[in-house]
Amino acid sequence: MDEFENDERPEVRELSSRQRRVLGVLIEKGLTTPEYYPLTLKAVMTGSNQKSNRSPVVDYDEDVIEETLDQLKELGLVGVLHPDSGRSLRYRHYVRKRYEFSEPQIAILGELFCRGRQTLGELRGRASRMVPIENLALLRSELNDLLTRGYIQASGSLERRGVEVDHAFHRANENRGVMPAMPAETASASAPAAVSAAAPAMAASHGVSQSIDNAKANALENQISELRSQNQELKDEVERLRTTVYGLESKVDDICRDLGI
Repeated sequence: MDEFENDERPEVRELSSRQRRVLGVLIEKGLTTPEYYPLTLKAVMTGSNQKSNRSPVVDYDEDVIEETLDQLKELGLVGVLHPDSGRSLRYRHYVRKRYEFSEPQIAILGELFCRGRQTLGELRGRASRMVPIENLALLRSELNDLLTRGYIQASGSLERRGVEVDHAFHRANENRGVMPAMPAETASASAPAAVSAAAPAMAASHGVSQSIDNAKANALENQISELRSQNQELKDEVERLRTTVYGLESKVDDICRDLGI
């Protein structure tokens, strides 16, 4: 039996670091290893404490994980599956029920909950292992929607190279200080008057050079993103093998419990 009340509680906009980690793990594992989802308490703990694709690395015990899951359940973000056989409880997230997010946006937020602030290239490579995000243009489209609705924040314009993004679910006393992206019209207004008065011929020449530089930079960024994605795939394969082992251990525990061993 799967517990969930479709109530009218206000949308959650702030989460503790533990709540974000646990919710991020449920999102990630639900997309990358659906055969072992919903997760047992032990699997949630293992995913929260894993050494790869996590920042910061933590060492939560089962009591902390269980308490955090209970908190998320109270917020309507997590549900509990009660197997009829009396086996271990399993947990799943309800992000799809509580928010109007696309699948790529769920993957993006899951990744940001697990790892925090990162560049667009890093984010695309990591989130793409959960949901396909073919290129940076598609990533920017999803991010722009999240940014407009206040679910993420950015260190600058999403079109700028090197810009970093983070989720906007920090509690007020822990916000890392990432500033919202500056609107294009604001950036233009702050430019020195001398620059805006530059000669048209010089502007045209600079525009051509800038376009070439941007094209090269974008191509290089895409190549780096692909290499990072391939490297992440190898790490993910190791994590999938670990998850398989933990899943088998959970099944053995259930069988032993049924046999009274």
